Amino acid sequence: MQNIANKVVIITGASSGIGEATALKLAKEGAKIVLGARREDKLKAIADQIKADGGQAVYHVTDVVKPEDNAALVALAKEAFGKVDVIFLNAGLMPSSPLAALETKNWNAMIDVNIKGVLNGIAAVLPEFNAQKSGHVITTSSVAGLKVYPGAAVYCGTKWAVRAIMESLRMESAQAGTHIRTATIYPAAVQSELVSHITDEGTSKGYRELYDNYEIPAERIAAVVAFAISQPDDTNVCEFTVGPTTQPW
Repeated sequence: MQNIANKVVIITGASSGIGEATALKLAKEGAKIVLGARREDKLKAIADQIKADGGQAVYHVTDVVKPEDNAALVALAKEAFGKVDVIFLNAGLMPSSPLAALETKNWNAMIDVNIKGVLNGIAAVLPEFNAQKSGHVITTSSVAGLKVYPGAAVYCGTKWAVRAIMESLRMESAQAGTHIRTATIYPAAVQSELVSHITDEGTSKGYRELYDNYEIPAERIAAVVAFAISQPDDTNVCEFTVGPTTQPW
């Protein structure tokens, strides 16, 4: 694809699922990849695979809840490749349950990762993008950022927050003339580790059945990320709702 080769792309949540698939896809298109996630063994394996295939990749063990880890990812990108062009804020958790289950620990974990993690990534990269008057911020929201589902109140809340944050970022950049593009992706049932985080038994069973029946490979979202990046610099496709053809949503 045009407009991807030699771009420096940071990916959080890069150790599996959508993050891993996107890293491999963009590396094949000639992008220089900076991987961030908590599991070093998986990061190393993905980086090694990219390099074995002739691509370029570095990684840093990253907990997106920690602002300093996000800053370190940006610093690594600049040290290794001299700049940052794109940040894909993909890390997320989905330990959903009915509010009455009072899984407050999981509520807080989703708020920390799904909202604060996105904000931490934006805070780390925005000074670079503003200074160079270019850049692309991409996030993984969810169809739960467009609709509300019973048993997923807090998860939906976090994903609606991502939608609001990204739309405001797009508007503010346009007003400021900093030429920062944004893209928010709303996946439905896509292969990932999200369902494995669910501890509420009834919710877990329902989601597992849904995903077993409908899920599509993470590579489908990777293709959407590549499409967003490949657009001419004066064109911003800011939202993508993506899911299985057979899923009734």
